[in-house]
Amino acid sequence: MRPAQPIGQVKSGPSRRIVTGLGEFDRALGGGLVAGQVVLIAGEPGVGKSTLVLAVAHAMATGQSAPALYISGEESAEQIGIRATRIGAMSDQLLVADETNVAVALGHIQAHKPSIVVIDSVQTMASSDVDGRPGGVAQVLEITQALTRAAKAQGIPMLLVGQSTRENTIAGPRALEHLVDTLLTFEGDRTTSLRLLRATKNRYGPADEVVAYEQTESGLAEVVDPSELFRGHRDNPVPGTCVTVTVEGRRPISAEIQALVAPSTYGRRTVTGLDTTRVTTLAAVTDRLSANKIGANDLFVATVGGARIADPAADLAICLAISSAARDTAMPANVIAIGEVALSGDIRRVPHLQSRVNEALRLGFQRILVPSGSRAVLTQHANAVTELGHLESAISSLDRLMGEQ
Repeated sequence: MRPAQPIGQVKSGPSRRIVTGLGEFDRALGGGLVAGQVVLIAGEPGVGKSTLVLAVAHAMATGQSAPALYISGEESAEQIGIRATRIGAMSDQLLVADETNVAVALGHIQAHKPSIVVIDSVQTMASSDVDGRPGGVAQVLEITQALTRAAKAQGIPMLLVGQSTRENTIAGPRALEHLVDTLLTFEGDRTTSLRLLRATKNRYGPADEVVAYEQTESGLAEVVDPSELFRGHRDNPVPGTCVTVTVEGRRPISAEIQALVAPSTYGRRTVTGLDTTRVTTLAAVTDRLSANKIGANDLFVATVGGARIADPAADLAICLAISSAARDTAMPANVIAIGEVALSGDIRRVPHLQSRVNEALRLGFQRILVPSGSRAVLTQHANAVTELGHLESAISSLDRLMGEQ
């Protein structure tokens, strides 16, 4: 038995990072992999998890002195080869095995001493030491524990792919979170090419990092500047649009809100990319404070580029986009709005304001509408913002802004 020892005598220090060579993937991990680190990559079927981990394995096979080992229980070696050809992952150091028996998989790891191991997916693996069907809770837990022990003992980083549904059913990744070092969720809507890789647990780095990818015919392309995906690009401003800066993890991203107010006798509310209840509430607040009533008109509100926004900092942009659509008058193209709107119409401060302002200025916006008191918390560029305390004053200020165009 290893004796207990005083905390001051425990050897500690920064973990040495193993850089995969894929910049955005390394960023999501906090700078790269760590020896013996077990990473669970979870997501719905078809979102692109296998393509992502195959690209990581290829990068490690190319950049490290040891081969990379890709073990698949879902596809044959031939099917993996087809995908590898499509994305250009054809390194001779990338070893592929189609196997569902965890004991055989552990044998491959012991024999090849790879620089990284990919298991795709953990729910397809089975162990003869445990009763139950493959993919069941008992099987998945035992297999994950066995693989984790092997990774730690040999100091090999390991990527486990986990299939999940929206409800995380059938022994989904929720049952494995406490067994792994890092949990990355891969999110995306099949109707758009955008994919987000989000760190929700990380023992070796920040647990709130988010990076973006774009699904292309040749694989996943890293999106170094996601702000360009979520904004409309046009020569002249149009009514019903307003740009804001949201924060995904620790990264500020600009996003455009679009609103359409159309005459109707039903007063429907259709929302895409935003919380429907919150948008309906903000529409009611805007309607109460604006001279241009929405009333029974149909209201359509959406984000650009398939962005999903839950950040309250987008409230002010939503209200101004709705007001602009109701007036059928475009906001100036150089204006961006950041702030949470209360039921009273008060505009409240939001976190990470400095990084949001920096992102707005980087993108060329010259007028940044922010809540009152914001200058006091800004360490730089305080003169670049316009403070607003209430939504009514924000709406009325549009007349002046539009008159200056």
